[in-house]
Amino acid sequence: MKGLGYDFQGINYKNESLAGLTVAIALVPEAIAFSFIAGVPPLVGLYAAFIMGLVTALLGGRPGMISGATGAIAIVLIPLVKEFGVDFIYPAIILGGLFQMAVGALRLGKFIRLIPYPVMLGFVNGLAIVIFKAQFSQFKVEGATGDIDWISGNALYIMIGLVLLTMAIMHFLPKVTKIIPSGLAAILIVSLVSYFIDFDIITVGDQASIKGGFPSFILPHVEWTMDTLIIILPFALKVAGVGLIESLLTLTLIDDITETRGSGNRESIAQGLANVICGFFGSMGGCAMIGQSMINIQSGARKRLSGIVAAISLLLFIVYFSGIIEKVPIAALVGVMFMVAIGTFEWASLRVFNKMPLFDVFIIVIVSLVTVFEDLAVAVVLGVVLSAVSFAWNQATRIRARKRVDEDGVKYYEIYGPLFFASTTHFTDKFDVKNDPENVIVDFSESKVVDMSAIETIKAINRKYHEAGKKLIFKHLSNDCKDILSQAKVEVSIDSSERDPNYKVTYDA
Repeated sequence: MKGLGYDFQGINYKNESLAGLTVAIALVPEAIAFSFIAGVPPLVGLYAAFIMGLVTALLGGRPGMISGATGAIAIVLIPLVKEFGVDFIYPAIILGGLFQMAVGALRLGKFIRLIPYPVMLGFVNGLAIVIFKAQFSQFKVEGATGDIDWISGNALYIMIGLVLLTMAIMHFLPKVTKIIPSGLAAILIVSLVSYFIDFDIITVGDQASIKGGFPSFILPHVEWTMDTLIIILPFALKVAGVGLIESLLTLTLIDDITETRGSGNRESIAQGLANVICGFFGSMGGCAMIGQSMINIQSGARKRLSGIVAAISLLLFIVYFSGIIEKVPIAALVGVMFMVAIGTFEWASLRVFNKMPLFDVFIIVIVSLVTVFEDLAVAVVLGVVLSAVSFAWNQATRIRARKRVDEDGVKYYEIYGPLFFASTTHFTDKFDVKNDPENVIVDFSESKVVDMSAIETIKAINRKYHEAGKKLIFKHLSNDCKDILSQAKVEVSIDSSERDPNYKVTYDA
């Protein structure tokens, strides 16, 4: 239980509470912005931030990680809202949550370990750029004609000045004192400066009103038919996939920063449950938020308390303190998010570019660019596929065969390196069926037969020697290999011994 953040000894209640309050304030404009992106009312995103944040703080697999309404989920829902209406997002979120819970229950969260480090670097750098880039939308306002224009003149200069003031406070305050999180201090100071000097600035309330009541239980107003399922299924799968990828990658990042280890499976179940609840309480669902998670961690939070405080504070803002929060300058929140983006970017990755393999550099750049210009899930999948192809090719070229002929005229092929789908052609090229003597032995003591492609290649080599009227004997095949060859009724001469390995071959039974 302690490893999951439920130990109550040694909790810094001040740090946890203040970090949670900072996160709650920063969640407001993000939730509103993502609601607009998805085409739903602001309260739909704010309720999602509350529900996702509270459920994952209580039950998730990573203390200190913050979940809420996210841009990744909002983008997935845009076509569904445009074509079928807001009511269809709720069953899609519910079904997506059930898929996420199934992933956790089946313990598939461990497969996040298959994501290579260069892909992680690309994900972090790309997301830092996305966070940084997203803040520039706050420098736009709706004009008199309804068009969205960049702010200009004194309004622009004041906005830039307040953003820089926020960033300066966050940079220098920790050098003086850490009694209060620098992000919260910056928001409070800039808000007070704006209030007393009476600047004409954009505030949270200028985006939308956040005033509302407690979220209430509703049943989605759709017909629960097969036609509805066919409509929402693709979106539910995207919600589940994008949400899990972003959440588990964020979990891994926080693990590295805090030098602790969370539970990917537990987080998958918690994320899924939170999304199911969101669907029944009229909110848009979400996943882990790397920006808010970084604010939380940088503010000194390490336990579940900060996430609980953030979620409850957000609900209190909506129900009781909307008037106060709506007066917070957007510039202060933009400055905080700029600092988060700068802190999130892995600057060290730029310094070691010339020391890394060229292909790893390529992966980092590609994943970063695709994250920025396309989609997070696409970027990660592409990075994993490219890394897997690169690995398979490198391993394929490693297979070798030492050849020798003993005093009795028997030729030995001593294989080393893995035999699998990518190396079968290189393996086959090692043999000289036409010029080999009558008796040939293939020794696998330094090799491993990995998959069914390798088994089929062994069968093909055996057939070629048989057709040439020559005897081929295999040594040191695993029991699994022998069983598969026997089941396929392939007559292969095998010299068994106690030194035979006992690994398994990957194949479809």
